[in-house]
Formats: sequence, structure tokens, C-alpha cells
Amino acid sequence: MANPVPLVNVMNQHRLAEPTPYENLLGDAIERVFAAGIHDLDAMVRMLNESGPTGPDGKPWTAAGLEAELARLGA
Repeated sequence: MANPVPLVNVMNQHRLAEPTPYENLLGDAIERVFAAGIHDLDAMVRMLNESGPTGPDGKPWTAAGLEAELARLGA
């Protein structure tokens, strides 16, 4: 049976541009965190600080910094 509604692949969904290399690195790192079974913020911050990438300012991640960066990227 044919799909009555044609499907559309929306590139970058709500974004105006493709993700930057930094955004791709951070996304990949967060996927590795979740794949490791980590779901709490403090453990996520520890793993990001161990494996990278560093925070947007080049400094180690903090819980508040990660929350702020994810909010900024999701805006």
C-alpha cells in the first residue's frame, strides 16, 4: 500500500545552517555518554572532561556551563 502522504526529509530541521564542526564533536561526545549508560548531568560533565571536547571557552565543562551551552544550541 502506498503512503498517502509524501514524506519530506527536512535538512537541519529548525536550523539555518548545517552544524559546525564543534557542534558535531559535542553531539558525538554526548551520544557516547548516553551509549555508556550515563544519564545524570554530573557524570556527563565528568565524561566530557575526560574525553572532550572542551567547553566553548576552551575550559573544562561544569554542570552550569553544559546546561547553558545546550540551551544556547537548542535555541
